[in-house]
Amino acid sequence: MNVVYLFHSNSEIRIPFFGGNRYLFNLLSSRYDGKWDIELQEFIFKPDIDAEGLSKILHEIPCVRVLPPKPPLNENSCHKFQVFGFFDHTWENSALIPSIPSESGREPSAECNAKQPVQNHPFSFPVKPSLPEKLSEVWRSKLETSLRSRKYSRQTQDSYIYYNRLICRTLQKTPEEIHPDDVTEFLAIIEKDKNYSSSSMNLAISAIKYFFRNVLKNDSISEQHRPRHDERLPMVLSKEEIRQVLSMESNPKHRLLLMLVYSSGLRVSEVVALKKEHIDLSRRVIYIKQSKGRKDRSTLLSERAAAFIEEYCGFFDIQKWLFPGQIPSRPLTIRSAQHIFDKAIRRAGITKKITIHGLRHTFATHLLESGTDIRYIQTLLGHASLRTTERYTHVARRSVLNIKSPLDSIP
Repeated sequence: MNVVYLFHSNSEIRIPFFGGNRYLFNLLSSRYDGKWDIELQEFIFKPDIDAEGLSKILHEIPCVRVLPPKPPLNENSCHKFQVFGFFDHTWENSALIPSIPSESGREPSAECNAKQPVQNHPFSFPVKPSLPEKLSEVWRSKLETSLRSRKYSRQTQDSYIYYNRLICRTLQKTPEEIHPDDVTEFLAIIEKDKNYSSSSMNLAISAIKYFFRNVLKNDSISEQHRPRHDERLPMVLSKEEIRQVLSMESNPKHRLLLMLVYSSGLRVSEVVALKKEHIDLSRRVIYIKQSKGRKDRSTLLSERAAAFIEEYCGFFDIQKWLFPGQIPSRPLTIRSAQHIFDKAIRRAGITKKITIHGLRHTFATHLLESGTDIRYIQTLLGHASLRTTERYTHVARRSVLNIKSPLDSIP
C-alpha cells in the first residue's frame, strides 16, 4: 500500500517519495509547482499552497499530514498528525510524534516519550532532519545572476544551482573551502550512495566548474576528470504497437499529442509548447521555436495529423496553445504529457520499458527503415551532430536495410 507523508513546517511542505510508483510521481510533479530534490528523494512545496487541495488530489492514496508543534516550543513539544484516506476515514491527533531535535542537538525528553509511547503506534515513523545549507544566499544569487546574464535556460539555471548546493551540503563546506580533491570525493559519494548516472555526474562537474570559474574566479577545478558516457541504444515501438497505442486513446487531445510526437519526431518539451500559429497546414510544416540550444527549426506534418488538427482546433476552439493545461492560459506540463503516454502504453498492453521520448526515437528509426537519407533525418530531429543520428542504424531492422546474416546465404 502506498502512503504519502506530508511534513509541514513554517518554510515548506516536504513529501518524501519512496518506491517506483510513476503515476504518483507524475501526479506530485505536475501540481502546485513542486520541486524534486534528487539528493533527499522528496518533493518540496511552498508553505502557502492549498494543503487541503493537495490532499484532495491524492484522494485515492492514504495520507499522513505531520503538523509542526504550536509555540511556545520547548523540549516537550511534539508533532501532531492527521491520517486520512484509510477506508474513507480520517483520524486526527490519535497519537503524538516527538518533534525533530533542535539545532542545539537536544533530543525530545523522556517525559514526552513516556506520555506517548509512539514506538508502538502503527503510524509512527522516524523524522530525519536534513543537513544544513552551506551555499549562502549571496553566492546562490551571484550564480543565478551570472547564468541569467549568459541567457542560460531556466532548466540549466536550476540544475547548476542545485548541484552547487548539493556539493556544499554533502561535504558541509562553504564554496571557499572546497578544493579539487573535494570534488572527486563528492562525485564518488553521489555515485556510490545515490547511483547517479554518468550524464548526471558530468552535469554536476559542468555546474561546479562554471561556478568556480565564473563566480568564484577560481580555476582550480578545471582539470576534473569526467566519467565516460553510458552508451545506450534507444527503445522503439513497432508500427503495429504505434497503431495499438493510438487506437486505444479515446481522448482527442491526448491522441493528437501522441500522434504529433511520433509523426513529427518532437521532443516532449516541444510538443507541449506548440501554439496554433506554429502549425502551417497549407505547407504541412510544424515550426519549432527556441528548442534545445535555443534553435528554431521546422519538421514535417503528416497528412493524417493535419486533418486531425483542423477538426480538433475547430471543435475545442483553440486560440493560443495547441494543448492548453488545466489553466487555459498555460500549456500542458511535461509531466502531464509523460503521464498521458504511460497510461496509453498500459492500455495497449505493451510491456516495453519506454518513455514518451521513445516515440521520437521510433519516428527516426521508421524513417531510416523506409529508406530516408540519414542527413534529412538529422535535420528533422534538429541534431547538431550526425553521430547522434547514426545511433538509429543500430536499432533499425537489418532485413529492411538489406543486411543479411551470412548463415542465411549458406545452402
